[in-house]
Amino acid sequence: MADPTKKNPKIEELIGNIFGVNRKGAIQEGKCVPPLIGCGGPAMEFRDEKSRREYHISGLCQKCQDEIFGR
Repeated sequence: MADPTKKNPKIEELIGNIFGVNRKGAIQEGKCVPPLIGCGGPAMEFRDEKSRREYHISGLCQKCQDEIFGR
Protein backbone atom coordinates (compact mmCIF):
# COMPACT_ATOMS: atom_id res chain seq x y z
CA MET A 1 0.00 0.00 0.00
CA ALA A 2 1.02 3.65 0.42
CA ASP A 3 3.98 4.94 2.38
CA PRO A 4 3.14 7.69 4.87
CA THR A 5 5.45 10.68 5.02
CA LYS A 6 8.00 10.43 7.78
CA LYS A 7 7.31 12.54 10.83
CA ASN A 8 9.16 12.84 14.08
CA PRO A 9 7.92 10.04 16.39
CA LYS A 10 6.84 12.65 18.95
CA ILE A 11 4.65 14.32 16.29
CA GLU A 12 3.07 10.97 15.39
CA GLU A 13 2.40 10.38 19.08
CA LEU A 14 0.91 13.85 19.48
CA ILE A 15 -1.40 13.33 16.46
CA GLY A 16 -2.56 10.05 17.94
CA ASN A 17 -3.12 11.51 21.39
CA ILE A 18 -4.94 14.64 20.26
CA PHE A 19 -7.02 13.23 17.42
CA GLY A 20 -7.19 9.56 18.41
CA VAL A 21 -6.07 8.35 14.99
CA ASN A 22 -3.25 6.17 13.75
CA ARG A 23 -2.31 8.15 10.64
CA LYS A 24 0.52 5.82 9.60
CA GLY A 25 -1.56 2.68 10.06
CA ALA A 26 -4.47 4.05 8.04
CA ILE A 27 -2.21 5.08 5.15
CA GLN A 28 -0.38 1.74 5.15
CA GLU A 29 -3.77 -0.01 4.94
CA GLY A 30 -4.97 2.24 2.10
CA LYS A 31 -7.71 3.80 4.21
CA CYS A 32 -8.73 7.29 5.18
CA VAL A 33 -8.07 8.18 8.80
CA PRO A 34 -11.13 7.41 10.93
CA PRO A 35 -13.74 9.88 12.18
CA LEU A 36 -13.68 12.57 13.56
CA ILE A 37 -10.95 13.64 11.15
CA GLY A 38 -11.70 11.49 8.10
CA CYS A 39 -14.26 8.89 7.11
CA GLY A 40 -12.31 5.66 7.64
CA GLY A 41 -13.22 4.46 4.14
CA PRO A 42 -10.98 3.27 1.32
CA ALA A 43 -8.46 5.73 -0.07
CA MET A 44 -7.47 4.39 -3.46
CA GLU A 45 -8.45 6.96 -6.08
CA PHE A 46 -7.20 10.53 -6.20
CA ARG A 47 -7.90 13.39 -8.59
CA ASP A 48 -4.24 14.22 -9.20
CA GLU A 49 -0.71 13.78 -7.89
CA LYS A 50 -1.10 16.72 -5.50
CA SER A 51 -4.08 15.01 -3.84
CA ARG A 52 -2.18 11.72 -3.66
CA ARG A 53 0.74 13.48 -1.93
CA GLU A 54 -1.68 15.11 0.51
CA TYR A 55 -2.97 11.65 1.39
CA HIS A 56 0.56 10.54 2.28
CA ILE A 57 0.81 13.56 4.59
CA SER A 58 -2.63 13.69 6.20
CA GLY A 59 -4.23 10.31 5.59
CA LEU A 60 -7.34 11.92 4.09
CA CYS A 61 -9.10 10.30 1.11
CA GLN A 62 -10.12 12.44 -1.87
CA LYS A 63 -13.69 12.93 -0.59
CA CYS A 64 -12.46 14.12 2.83
CA GLN A 65 -9.82 16.37 1.27
CA ASP A 66 -12.54 17.97 -0.85
CA GLU A 67 -14.75 18.52 2.20
CA ILE A 68 -11.99 19.89 4.43
CA PHE A 69 -10.22 22.04 1.83
CA GLY A 70 -13.43 23.22 0.17
CA ARG A 71 -12.85 21.86 -3.31
